[in-house]
Amino acid sequence: QLQLVESGGGLVQPGGSLRLSCAASEFSLDYYVIGWFRQAPGKEREGVSCISRGGGSTNYADSVKGRFTISRDNAKNTVYLQMNSLKPEDTSIYYCAAGISCALGPRPYEYWGQGTQVTVSS
Repeated sequence: QLQLVESGGGLVQPGGSLRLSCAASEFSLDYYVIGWFRQAPGKEREGVSCISRGGGSTNYADSVKGRFTISRDNAKNTVYLQMNSLKPEDTSIYYCAAGISCALGPRPYEYWGQGTQVTVSS
């Protein structure tokens, strides 16, 4: 079974940057669309971004457009989420997921990581 591991979260000041990574150890991510989601306490899980298998197609939530960039390195079996100009409202647990369709809703995604905490605060 595909296992995803997120890393790169942490505490950052408003306006700062973080890069999240989503890696798989035993299976190739080449066959999967990868999405990033986030969930803050008391809120529903929100789709942030997704990237196609080859990396040629991406999608972003309006709330992160122009600030976040998703990319993938299939040779390293890793997908990244570069987050710039971070705001306090970006504070959430961030999850990556593997699925069959690049969508910002959770339904196409079969495999999920455990999440990494991102906190934006001064």
